[in-house]
Amino acid sequence: MAGQGALLPFVAFRGSPRDIWAKAKGRADFAFALRALLVFCMAMTWPRKVAQQQASPEQPGAKGEKVAGRSSRAAHSVAVLMGGPSAEHEVSLSSGRECANALRVAGYDVTEIVLDKARGQDLAGLLRAAAPDVVFNALHGRWGEDGCVQGLLEWLGLPYTHSGVLASALAMDKSRAKEAFRAAGLPVVESVIADADEVRRRHVIPPPYVVKPNDEGSSVGVYIVQDGANQPPDLSPDMPDRVMVEAYAPGRELTTTVMGDRALDVTEILTEGWYDYAAKYTVGGSRHVVPAQIPEEIRAACLDLAVRAHKALGCRGLTRTDFRWDETRGLAGLIILEVNTQPGMTPTSLAPEQAARQGIDFPALMRWMVEDALCRS
Repeated sequence: MAGQGALLPFVAFRGSPRDIWAKAKGRADFAFALRALLVFCMAMTWPRKVAQQQASPEQPGAKGEKVAGRSSRAAHSVAVLMGGPSAEHEVSLSSGRECANALRVAGYDVTEIVLDKARGQDLAGLLRAAAPDVVFNALHGRWGEDGCVQGLLEWLGLPYTHSGVLASALAMDKSRAKEAFRAAGLPVVESVIADADEVRRRHVIPPPYVVKPNDEGSSVGVYIVQDGANQPPDLSPDMPDRVMVEAYAPGRELTTTVMGDRALDVTEILTEGWYDYAAKYTVGGSRHVVPAQIPEEIRAACLDLAVRAHKALGCRGLTRTDFRWDETRGLAGLIILEVNTQPGMTPTSLAPEQAARQGIDFPALMRWMVEDALCRS
């Protein structure tokens, strides 16, 4: 697809709407460029009225000026964002509190900003009051990792951890992420986007297959239709109007963390069934084997593919790439499921576990993420 080749050079771009528009106009995949611009503008327009009402010539943050603390070379104060309106509110609170504690151990002055499940809080005002040098984004799911909060932070001129606006939006949109992966020559399973009502009525692709929201994380709302199933899935009314339906990938669950441009290790995740939301976040729901007991060829491939997927989406900072490996097919059985731009961040989460295996303890990992955000601002 011509648009896919044009997509890759600019998904990592971070800048003003005018800059994005200038890049978008000459691209073959104009529809995606326009969508990315709209995501950015939506995120930034939301706090603008509040910012204009509260700002004065003496107040930092007026007309998009930087709200951060005074130092531009070394971070001393960090605001940790957590909670938020997504389905992963509680997970975000867990990550955020653990990160805040580790940042204090690392020597930072930390402000915890807890966002309600209901939208409408004056986040711009809260950040202005905190005046941090860096924002540590511990939000998960919609608004926190889909480019919206990232756009707000861009508007306020605040350095922030993890990926930028466009990379975050792209990674959250599973269909678009797959397009980028295919364009980069990375292995993914076939999938379609379909109306949820149609998926309830009939098999839109032959079983076995998986149904999931196109833009949620943490295995929220995942349905598995087994081979030979006579009936289509009875999707919950809470599912979005359009969903992703993808071919089921059998095999072992593997994951690799990328830190900057370096892949850390490969973990195998063992569960009794599907690695769903409960398996991820319930005590005893899963077991992590790190390093994974797999052939060296598969380990090397996971490390390589994780870095390439990270770059294909234009990510920065820390990401985690999830795989399925059908060992009966050897290397051909390794496929990418998704890239998580905001992986869970408790000391026992997958990414910090891998960092610890490399001699990077949790406070040191937090320090690296904060300084990485500052260097890239």
